Amino acid sequence: MYKVILYYKFNEVEEPQAFTKTHKELCRLLNLSGRVYVSDEGINGTLAGTIENIDSYKEHLCSLKGFEATQFKEDESDVIPFAKLIVKYRPEIVSLRADVVIKPHERRGNHLNPTEWRHVLENEKDFVIIDARNNYESKVGHFEGAILPDLKNFYDFPNWLNEVESEIPKEKKVLMYCTGGIRCEKFSLLMEAKGWNDVYQLDGGIINYGKVEGGDHFKGKCFVFDDRLVVPVNPADDEPISHCELTGTPADTYLNCANMDCNRLFICSPEGAEVYKGACSEECMHSKRLRPFNAENAFAPFRKWYHYFDADFKKI
Repeated sequence: MYKVILYYKFNEVEEPQAFTKTHKELCRLLNLSGRVYVSDEGINGTLAGTIENIDSYKEHLCSLKGFEATQFKEDESDVIPFAKLIVKYRPEIVSLRADVVIKPHERRGNHLNPTEWRHVLENEKDFVIIDARNNYESKVGHFEGAILPDLKNFYDFPNWLNEVESEIPKEKKVLMYCTGGIRCEKFSLLMEAKGWNDVYQLDGGIINYGKVEGGDHFKGKCFVFDDRLVVPVNPADDEPISHCELTGTPADTYLNCANMDCNRLFICSPEGAEVYKGACSEECMHSKRLRPFNAENAFAPFRKWYHYFDADFKKI
């Protein structure tokens, strides 16, 4: 049995390049796999390893000045859902590219714990909910009634906010959520800087909410940035809310197009994948650079061959 952790901590890091190097050595020593990003503003990571080694990593990180209160979202797994270890320096641990200065390591926005979040959903009416994730994430699962921006990258949100500014009254209560909370740490402060003064984020994100509240008011599954791709949130309601792009049947399984010149991430049912040989279209199915398709391996619980590209999900 292995343990998978998701975590972040905004805290000023002195000499982040040196911090990155020593942190990578630590992860290698503990035989961990996953992705960790370090910047001047903090650390953001998701790692997997034996329970003992993950606990040792957590103990070490929390022993560092400024990182004592780091919160970890944890899951158990029968396999390691990462192909390798990546530890890198980045200008931002999550890239928003805002046109105003956002410093979550100096001031955090307003948080609602999962119980408080659920209370608002069930007892208040005058609010809006914003899904602060990319479109391929919200497509397979989201909170009921949420605004789902059709964006491919988190750094597209500042422009989107400018476009919809007149549609969301500044006096309106705004709720926002993401997978683990890190994107909301920045986006909530951006909204405050733009004039909204009643903004709240879901503490710990969807993952934490599912563990605490059982996933009520959340439809579908949660997209995660490892080989699992999607995980259940509400055990009482895990039916797909999305559909296979080839057959139209209910599905929430992502595949990469077998055409190596396309490689698009798309939702596909086993039936659609079988007919189109793992390709996302008839045109791609007839490509000369088609990867061999194996239906049994393609829909295994964990896959280590995807190569989806964007600002948050890098080739590994």
